[in-house]
Amino acid sequence: MLLGSQLRRLREARGITREAAGYSIRASESKISRMELGRVSFKTRDVEDLLTLYGITDEQERASLLSLAKEANVAGWWHSYSDVLPSWFPTYVGLEGAASLIRAYEVQFVHGLLQTEAYAHAVVRRGMQGASEADVERRVALRLERQKYLVDERAPDFHIILDEAALRRPYGDREVMRGQLQHLIEVSERPNVRLQVVPFSLGGHSGESGAFTILSFPESDLSDVVYLEQLTSALYLDKPEDVAQYEKALKELQSDSPGPAESRDLLRGLLQLS
Repeated sequence: MLLGSQLRRLREARGITREAAGYSIRASESKISRMELGRVSFKTRDVEDLLTLYGITDEQERASLLSLAKEANVAGWWHSYSDVLPSWFPTYVGLEGAASLIRAYEVQFVHGLLQTEAYAHAVVRRGMQGASEADVERRVALRLERQKYLVDERAPDFHIILDEAALRRPYGDREVMRGQLQHLIEVSERPNVRLQVVPFSLGGHSGESGAFTILSFPESDLSDVVYLEQLTSALYLDKPEDVAQYEKALKELQSDSPGPAESRDLLRGLLQLS
């Protein structure tokens, strides 16, 4: 995505159309679009030809961008789990790992970055009915590996809003749910985590369209991405007007919900009831 955004910036600065850029590398306009969105792998020859077309002659600048192209083609650690993942999800895991700020709203279950191992097993078994135990274990292993993002030295800020429904809907037995609630209380104390709960008492709210995640990146050239998961696919929205609508909804949820301290009290209350 970073390389794609750089190529788009260079193309637009020269006033070159996607169609002309595609012609220069013996490809279609749609391929240039996919390249600029970071949706396809990059051939070194194509990047070299585009840089020449865009008038980039400085050897250091060319070398930097070509190095970025090589990095972009290196498979991430999550690709080893592709056999147990839906086709659209590896893209999300890569974006999640590159983000400096993750903002999300969840209503069905606790967000994957905050699930305990026992709770994750219950969720995955429910979602992968008929799968072998080995496949379930691999999916859970991936989820636990993703959670390392939150304690890494370059950990992102994570702002999560959980609907009370996600906390009351049982996955696993009573002890699994108690362990999950206790974990949420503990993890909400981390400096990079802001956890809020939307209580049932709020009634209608701006999250009525369902769960969503907004990913922001440290590179100023990269736009925010909204991730929407569906039953058989996922949507990645990066148009400013789309992102703005989801940011507005998230800010309203944050404003209408109890703050982190009050949300921890709500979690403690649910723990006592469980």
